[in-house]
Amino acid sequence: MRLMFGLIALLAMTGIASAQQAQPAPQKPPAKPPAQSAKPAAPAAKPGPKSPFTPPAFKITIATEGAFPPFNYLDRKGMPAGFEMELAQEACQRIKAECEFIALKWDQLIPGLIDKKFDIIMSSMEVTRERRQRMGLSRRYYLSPGAFIAAKGAPFDGPPSLLRNKRIGIQRDSMHADWADKSFRRSAQLRRYASVQEALTALANDEVDAVFGDKAQLWLWSQKQEGKCCELVGQDIKDTQTLGVGVAAGLRKEDVKLREALNKAFGEMMTDGTYKKLSEKYFPFPLN
Repeated sequence: MRLMFGLIALLAMTGIASAQQAQPAPQKPPAKPPAQSAKPAAPAAKPGPKSPFTPPAFKITIATEGAFPPFNYLDRKGMPAGFEMELAQEACQRIKAECEFIALKWDQLIPGLIDKKFDIIMSSMEVTRERRQRMGLSRRYYLSPGAFIAAKGAPFDGPPSLLRNKRIGIQRDSMHADWADKSFRRSAQLRRYASVQEALTALANDEVDAVFGDKAQLWLWSQKQEGKCCELVGQDIKDTQTLGVGVAAGLRKEDVKLREALNKAFGEMMTDGTYKKLSEKYFPFPLN
């Protein structure tokens, strides 16, 4: 009996020892890899070449009638062109604006501006009190003075007093008619016509001795075949009270910053010779 208990005890001890040997030895945590020095960051890519063109600061639309050459007209592609459009393009570059040009009928210009269909009117628009009340106006960008045109060789190339007792054609109900009334009512025969063109036709037919009107308009007619008979004579007439202060761009009254920028551009062009260069491209006489 004792022998059996001893055998059992011996077997038990042997099993315990075997179990202890079967258990895996505790593993050590893996060694950390040696720290590596951080790689230097790649240098930033160099900026590309700077564009020679200044990006536009904003976009505006300029409207004109396109029916008063060479101030404004439509070219062969139907796009607005002329002296005023070249002035506008130069101004747009100076104020860093992207400009689009459109042509509308004359009676659509001011209502369209007020309704915000476009931003600026440049269409040989004379400055008047009524227009000042309806919209904002830029500084004057051209002034075509009053002038006389007569037959080539006529003895009137001097002061207006030489035309006393002569027949002078004028467009009725115009500022030029107002000046002629003030200056010649009692000393010349004023003949009134429905349009300047009718007065000029009368001059070509020797029905009047001279026509008084806008200098640019009279000169343009003298360059046509029907006007080859005649030439500008005498002195320029500038009378701001009667003949006005000139032509300006129309803007909405609230667009003060745009008007100031446009005025600055016009002023720079007149100072640095750009305006003179553009003017001489179209006219043999100054317009400001």
